[in-house]
Amino acid sequence: AIALVRYRRPIPEVEAVTDEHRVYLRKLMAEGTLIAAGPMDPRFGGIFLLKVPDEDPQRALDAVRDNDPFYTKHIAQYELVCWNVLLGKDAL
Repeated sequence: AIALVRYRRPIPEVEAVTDEHRVYLRKLMAEGTLIAAGPMDPRFGGIFLLKVPDEDPQRALDAVRDNDPFYTKHIAQYELVCWNVLLGKDAL
């Protein structure tokens, strides 16, 4: 799955929550949910590549969003995209 994260607040407000957000991302990575993440260039948001279960992937994506400090503190909005990978799935 992919999460597109778009900032809703000015960069100084984003930066005030960035450390807390990155702690959360490291937790997701340790759990095996997050494969890759990083800011867009130019920096107006970020993108996550996520591994979610085939059964009820939307529920897993909602949980990723709902627990992110960027979301809970109204810093960013999420666009969650379920993605049926056909080519390259084994590499993920």
